[in-house]
Amino acid sequence: MARSSMMELAENRNELFNELVKYCMVSGVIDQSLYTEYDVKRGLRDSNGKGVLTGLTEISDVNGTKVVDGVKVPAEGSLYYQGYSINDLVKGVEGRRYGFEEITYLLMFGDLPNKTQFESFKAILTDLQELSADFVRDVILHNPSRNVMNSLQKAILSLYSYDDNPEDTQVQNVLRQCLQLIGKMPLMGVYAYHGYRHFILNKNLVIRTPKKEYSTAENILNMLRPDGEFTELEAQVLDTALILHAEHGGGNNSTFTTHVVTSTGTDTYSAMAAAIASLKGPRHGGANLKVQHMFSDLKSAISDWTDENAIREYLTKILDREAFDKSGLIYGMGHAVYTLSDPRKVLLKEAARELAESKDKMDEFELFDRVERISSELITERRRVFKPVCANVDFYSGFVYSMLKIPAELFTPIFAIARISGWSAHRLEELVNKDKIIRPAYKYVGTHKVYYPIDERFW
Repeated sequence: MARSSMMELAENRNELFNELVKYCMVSGVIDQSLYTEYDVKRGLRDSNGKGVLTGLTEISDVNGTKVVDGVKVPAEGSLYYQGYSINDLVKGVEGRRYGFEEITYLLMFGDLPNKTQFESFKAILTDLQELSADFVRDVILHNPSRNVMNSLQKAILSLYSYDDNPEDTQVQNVLRQCLQLIGKMPLMGVYAYHGYRHFILNKNLVIRTPKKEYSTAENILNMLRPDGEFTELEAQVLDTALILHAEHGGGNNSTFTTHVVTSTGTDTYSAMAAAIASLKGPRHGGANLKVQHMFSDLKSAISDWTDENAIREYLTKILDREAFDKSGLIYGMGHAVYTLSDPRKVLLKEAARELAESKDKMDEFELFDRVERISSELITERRRVFKPVCANVDFYSGFVYSMLKIPAELFTPIFAIARISGWSAHRLEELVNKDKIIRPAYKYVGTHKVYYPIDERFW
């Protein structure tokens, strides 16, 4: 084909593609009034923003209100894992190692373990955490992704090929698969980051093997740092963060995804890869990274971090879509359930304060504290909301990870490493109580059309 003809063909293809883009943007628009007319629960939420009831669970309970004289009113947030208050659980493991592992046992098996049960459980997780050199080389390090969450998905799906019985959805087999994933996720996440750092950023490749005597939190820090060194406080703070991110009810997007996909009868690896895909989104697990980016922008705009008027002015510009990403959102503020407080944020803020004191970063901690307070006031004033707006766990988690020298590329993967425990518990719960495939309805609001053969399409 002549060069001019090829260029003409390429131009035609580009023209067509641009036309198709316009078509997608126009043809997909639905009259917004129809959502009200048909009483569609957009985002599976009612008109008050409350989640539509789609299932039952015993794994965790999330509350942001209380009933006073028969009326629901805002209350301090509460979170329960298998009936235990998250406050009691975090305080209960304070000063001890393996808190995340103990909470994982609780989530999956319904109650806290005794010493004998726990020692056996730790041994099982340690045995299952190993990854072969072939898997690390051929799957994790080969063709790394620029987003570690995608690398995690690839690794999880690849484990299917290494499983002699991947399709069996009986509880015994799924439990084995879930425990394997819980054990292997920290390695897959950290190694995927090292692959990204080496092959995409052209940095030195250092792969450290996990130590059997280390907890999940300790091994993450050990494998991530070139010298493998960390302090006891650093490990304890990361352990607390893992506990707080391990579970949050059946209605959050990634856990609901786990239920939906599990209800089809698919395999464990496919279900967990789907949950990873959900968590990756910036409206879900990626929110803590947006908080860090927002604070970086704030720091570049304000030199005096104690100037509350300047902070208020900057945050006002964010709400007016004039600053940062012009979305009108102050990231890390607000929650679908919690009103007065997010109990996870309260606990993580305590840990952040302690870590900041040890690292001489109290000026930055106090900046976060000011932004949290001023943001709550501003959102209430300017958005004219009828309920209090509190900071959520994402507000401080990125700050904590930064102090732990965890790279931004691992912020959301760390969330996934923790949440795999909750997803596993919910997958097993869905299988034990299996009934119908989860299939919500969508109302068709288009028009029916007459079909014309291709030679008669003159539009």
